[in-house]
Amino acid sequence: MTTSPRSAEPTPTPASSGAPKVVAEGVPSALRFDPRWDDGRRPVTWLHISAPGRGVTPSARSWCACGRVLFAAGQRRALALIADHEQHRTNCQLIPTPQEGRKAA
Repeated sequence: MTTSPRSAEPTPTPASSGAPKVVAEGVPSALRFDPRWDDGRRPVTWLHISAPGRGVTPSARSWCACGRVLFAAGQRRALALIADHEQHRTNCQLIPTPQEGRKAA
């Protein structure tokens, strides 16, 4: 029995086991880009709302790929940020209008 530290090595698996292959040490490649399912859409804006329950302050965080990042804590401020986030989605130049996003029939 050895007590010296060893480098992590992937466990050998049979070729037909269906187990994810390892790209680098300790990094599985299970999540890979599949071009068959790419329809060209990408996330542009994100809204994260935290309302954990009674006696805890709710909060909201809004991000946009254009560089806009906002945070609000407290019920009134979080609600105002949610409304502001929706307004930004209609005005942001990075978000295509519904006409631009649809493919011709």
